[in-house]
Amino acid sequence: MPGLVDAVKRVLVGRPVRSDSVERPLLPKRRALPVFASDALSSVAYAPDEILLMLSIAGLASYALSPWVGLAVVVVLLTVVASYRQTVRAYPDGGGDYAVATANLGARAGVTVASALLVDYVLTVAVSVSSASQYLATVLPGARGHEASVAVGFVVLLMLLNLRGVRESGRAFVVAVYVFMAGMGATAVVGGVQWLTGRLGQAASASFEMTAEPGYEQGLVGIAGAFLVLRAFTSGAVALTGVEAIATGVPAFRAPRSRNAATTLLLLGAISAFMMLTVLALARATGVRFVDDPATQLRLDGGPVPEGYAQDPVIGQVAATVFAGFPVMFYVVTGATALILLLAANSGFNGFPALGSILARDGYLPRQLHTRGDRLALSNGIITVAVAAGLLVWLFDAQVTRLIQLYIVGVFVSFTLGQLGMVRHWSERLGSAARSRDRSRYQRSRAINAFGFALSAVVLVTVLATKTLQGAWITIALMALLFAVMRGIRRHYDEVATELAVDDVAAARALPSRVHAVVLVSKVHRPTLRALAYARATRPSTLQAVTVAVDPDDAARVRREWEEMEVPLPLTVLDSPFREVTRPVLEFVRSIRRDSPRDVVVVYIPEYVVGHWWEQLLHNQSALRLKSRLLFTPGVVVASVPWQLASSKDTSRTLAVGEPGQQPGDLPGPGQERRGR
Repeated sequence: MPGLVDAVKRVLVGRPVRSDSVERPLLPKRRALPVFASDALSSVAYAPDEILLMLSIAGLASYALSPWVGLAVVVVLLTVVASYRQTVRAYPDGGGDYAVATANLGARAGVTVASALLVDYVLTVAVSVSSASQYLATVLPGARGHEASVAVGFVVLLMLLNLRGVRESGRAFVVAVYVFMAGMGATAVVGGVQWLTGRLGQAASASFEMTAEPGYEQGLVGIAGAFLVLRAFTSGAVALTGVEAIATGVPAFRAPRSRNAATTLLLLGAISAFMMLTVLALARATGVRFVDDPATQLRLDGGPVPEGYAQDPVIGQVAATVFAGFPVMFYVVTGATALILLLAANSGFNGFPALGSILARDGYLPRQLHTRGDRLALSNGIITVAVAAGLLVWLFDAQVTRLIQLYIVGVFVSFTLGQLGMVRHWSERLGSAARSRDRSRYQRSRAINAFGFALSAVVLVTVLATKTLQGAWITIALMALLFAVMRGIRRHYDEVATELAVDDVAAARALPSRVHAVVLVSKVHRPTLRALAYARATRPSTLQAVTVAVDPDDAARVRREWEEMEVPLPLTVLDSPFREVTRPVLEFVRSIRRDSPRDVVVVYIPEYVVGHWWEQLLHNQSALRLKSRLLFTPGVVVASVPWQLASSKDTSRTLAVGEPGQQPGDLPGPGQERRGR
């Protein structure tokens, strides 16, 4: 069984690699842009959808506001980009909002940002794979109705690729992002020319009539209309997700790191803004209809939409209209969009484990998240984000609109606290600046970050006001739970460190007065005699052989065999009126401790080493129960004395041979394979 599990693991994950094989390539701007921009650029694939979907509640006339809502989102986007350009200059070692908030606002603010980012990374994966499955259904109609299964499959695929150590900076990733950018650029140019020359066609959904939901028959009027516009704005604000990735990954840039990262941020903001406005403008020009429920919100000639009508995403409808005479480009654009959404999901698989490793190092998450696996990947973090994202996709049936409501809260929590931390950072630098040129630069940077903080805070309040009841409360609850868990873990680690600290070196080095050895005897056989020999070799102060009389006949037989073997040590028989093994042994050991509190008791337990998992169920059960209880007894040391049964020889031989072509001297030591050595 272990051999089969190991073989499957090697097929899926690959053979282990050495720790010194890790590569940290420094990226030029032309490669850094697609590597860090995939998440932010992919937001263009679903941000326009969410704006149109919200506005569709008030009917077709409300679509006239879609470009203005998009423009408001772009203003926030460019403001955040300008703010993060100051962050990358101030923190060239990376770390992002977590590092900024922790350094300038304290540990509580840092943990708040960390909880928001962890939830955000999980939602990045869930939203991206769900949107990718919808675009795949646009190209492959057979995938319709199975989007959730396809999305979960994408999660599993990305998990395996990341466990194998596939890097985001590979050429395939870079090419895919540039293909998407080229496809969107071609759509903008061709569509713009057709629009200007009057040859731009109408989308297939343009012939449908849109019905307003109850309460919005008069359009966007009154408080309800203003509230709906705010909901559309906050839904479109998902276009800002992923902007912080560059601030976190500054160390991956070539020198000068800060300048290159700031330039890449500027390019990212400009490209994202251009794509966002282009998609919304072409969607309005082609008459795209995009609603939550086509069966009830769309009408055709006064009747319902045709049975089986499937609503394509906005970019898919725009591409189909612009390239109506050249279908190949439609497949290129929609396929590239689906692919970049998968790359955006992959950024979550990179960001969550990396942040989890930092938090584990700082004591806020279990230390296992800081350990690298066989392929030098942060395996535990990768598996954690995959399980969490897959669960969300399954619970929300891969519906992007429902998942989006959870998404934007964590993004703006980290934005707001990060920018507030930068304002304090520049204020402190300003107080110690001696040169007027430095003071001017710090004042300018503080003003930019202050404006970014104010705008982010306004958007955050708007998001909380408009989306809490639509599902954002789930994100808030998850963030609060993560905050409490991380604080509890840190408190536990601090208490353990305090408890284990050496206050009195002399007392810590002091030897026990005496050592009492106790050998447990169930039968008089070779494992028992080996345990007795090991115990005698340690030269304890006292040595006792103990058996428990669970059955009187068995106890008499053990005593008789003991005497026949002429073992030079008396056998102590413990009475067990309730046929227990553990309780009598515990009471016997505690009695030794009561008589000599400064002494140490070493209990030797013979154990069988078996070669099959089912054999473990047939042996060693009493030993396992006894060890689990003895571990909680102060002043007691448990020593397992192994006896290898014949079935364990095959396993031992497999471990000795190792991988094909491997020499016995190349075998990893205990724990080395897990650590990548």
